[in-house]
Amino acid sequence: MKKHSKDKSYRVLGLESSCDDTAASVVQITNFSDNEKIEILSSIVLNQNSLHEEFKGVVPEIAARAHSERVDICTKEALKNAATPLKKIDLICVTSGPGLIGGLLSGVMFAKGLAKGLNIPIVGVNHLAAHCFSVKMIHKLDCPYLTLLASGGHCQFLIVKGVDKFYRLGGTIDDAPGECFDKIASFLGIGYPGGPIIEKRSKIGNKERFNFPKPMYDNTFNMSFSGLKTAVKRETEKLINKQGGLYQKDIDDICASFQKTVIEIFKLKTKNAIKFFNEKCQAPKNLAVVGGVAANKKIKAELEHIAIENSFNFLTVPAKYCTDNAAMIAFLGYEKYISSNFNSIDLTVKPRWPLDKVSKPIIGFGKRGAKA
Repeated sequence: MKKHSKDKSYRVLGLESSCDDTAASVVQITNFSDNEKIEILSSIVLNQNSLHEEFKGVVPEIAARAHSERVDICTKEALKNAATPLKKIDLICVTSGPGLIGGLLSGVMFAKGLAKGLNIPIVGVNHLAAHCFSVKMIHKLDCPYLTLLASGGHCQFLIVKGVDKFYRLGGTIDDAPGECFDKIASFLGIGYPGGPIIEKRSKIGNKERFNFPKPMYDNTFNMSFSGLKTAVKRETEKLINKQGGLYQKDIDDICASFQKTVIEIFKLKTKNAIKFFNEKCQAPKNLAVVGGVAANKKIKAELEHIAIENSFNFLTVPAKYCTDNAAMIAFLGYEKYISSNFNSIDLTVKPRWPLDKVSKPIIGFGKRGAKA
């Protein structure tokens, strides 16, 4: 097996299959005298939107089968686009959690087979940690830094201290914001996935028409989106009962009012997190916003304004790296590998894999244990 040296160039194959996107990426990382150069040679994502659209959400069994059918196709395409023969890969990094167990197994077993056949090392990566480190893939940034991770399945404020060291300030006690976007789009009948559609409809809607509630709108770091989702559904049902249906303007206004409410919650909670970081951390003032929700331009712009207002640098990544991708898996896996922070022998899937291993689980974390 190839041994690692810090001062050399690596071609890293990343694989991601934690939810409903099968992704593969080849990343070249050159590190000489601690001067790291990162080149994303390819990033292929095969989404499953058409498979799950009928159900208005991800069906685990369908997702797992699709991953097993596509992971090799996706990998071949990533290698081809990167002009890299498989034998030139130095390291394989694969998402091993958290996520849907069927998809995780598809990716990990495929990665293990490749690593064994090539006789090269393999590193298991926490999908959420990879989102947090995706900004370091694009920007020069030192730990610690403040991060809002907001996606279809997770939402939390974290202080990122290292590749395997996180401090969670707080997060959602129920639904993740991305999940609410999907469910609201579902009962409005405007399609799936909901995030991009609601963002588009919000641009022409009246955000002041509906005054939706802002649960847990206080000076803590925890959030709640389930009640907001229910309030939007009730308002929708009232309109349907009153008029016999929804006009396009109604849908636009509901989308705009809902998105405005989510933004107001994020703005207040981000201010709270910034204040905590200022008081507790003697470190450069950096705020990173990552995850699928960070692809929403309006949310991103509002949070950037909050950061600047509080003298923080605002950092995020291009939209294609906000959503699930394998480039971030390759990058964090390399960082773990080069610091010898991995154990290939015990690489197993972890459907639940909290980043903060010390803090108590957030209320509402579920009977099976902490999710994030």
